Amino acid sequence: MSKKQKIAIIGATGAVGEELLNVLDELDFPVESILPLASAKSAGEKVEFRGKSFVVQELTEEVFKKNPVDIAFFSAGGSISAKYAKFATQAGAVVIDNTSHFRMDKDVPLVVPECNPEDIKLWKNTGIIANPNCSTIQMVHVLKPLNDAFNLKRVDVSTYQAASGAGKEGMEELVKAMQSFFEFKLDEFKANTFPYTLALNLIPQIDVFTDNGYTKEELKMVNETQKILHKSLDISATCVRVPVLRSHSEAISMHFEKEVSVQKAREILKNAPSVVVIDEPENKKYPMPLFTSDTNETYVGRIRSDINHKNILHLWCVADQIRVGAATNAVRIAQKWLELK
Repeated sequence: MSKKQKIAIIGATGAVGEELLNVLDELDFPVESILPLASAKSAGEKVEFRGKSFVVQELTEEVFKKNPVDIAFFSAGGSISAKYAKFATQAGAVVIDNTSHFRMDKDVPLVVPECNPEDIKLWKNTGIIANPNCSTIQMVHVLKPLNDAFNLKRVDVSTYQAASGAGKEGMEELVKAMQSFFEFKLDEFKANTFPYTLALNLIPQIDVFTDNGYTKEELKMVNETQKILHKSLDISATCVRVPVLRSHSEAISMHFEKEVSVQKAREILKNAPSVVVIDEPENKKYPMPLFTSDTNETYVGRIRSDINHKNILHLWCVADQIRVGAATNAVRIAQKWLELK
């Protein structure tokens, strides 16, 4: 058994921070102690872990010197990671960062353990390992094994991303908007977290638009996928916010160098790590957000060949954004780090 680790969670009172505690427990991670950190307004609150209460402390430049930790999970926003991650690494911790700040840094490994575990060894460059974007993680769970078998050339993906992608605030805003609808007051509702009211709506914008017409969220999927797979690919993404509480869905079209057998692709995905195939359309069985929330796997269905081209495959995948797309991947990085360090 691995030596028990001293864990810090930065953003401990947020949606991902809370889920990290659940996943650490469920995956039986060897934890000696928990140091929950957050902003001054959250200091003094308590979090629970394995029957014990831990008081949330304010994140400061000195806190890691006073409370040495082995692993620091950062999930409090890119500006916080940019400012404070160095203080954690200087105090001897490995930082597993769940923000976008370090992802494309050439010296920082960007890791999905099921896809590129060998990159974790590069953590010594900076003391930091980056956790990819939520929508990227579930997609590469699918792309990696199929690329190994059929040599992937192009990916087109449309995402249907839940309110949870915007954290607690996003989920709370969706719930309040739905309450306003049932009170016949939706026209009076004012959105703050999202650019428009999400209830009974779809918003074809996640993050800000760039000069080429793509949003930053869409470009994250393009750039991060290539870094994780160590492969130059043609990728196009359209990311849409949908009125679902948890779990992101994606419709993925993949162009391969080789002809693709649906039966072979289905078998490959059934044997892929952290992937569950639910693909019985004749029995109305396929993945859906309502039934995949609070789980640690990426669910795949609607696997089918293109009507016109034998080297193109289409499928549907769903995964819990807070877990698979954030907390679970971060804990799996930590597990693999312990194995490899």
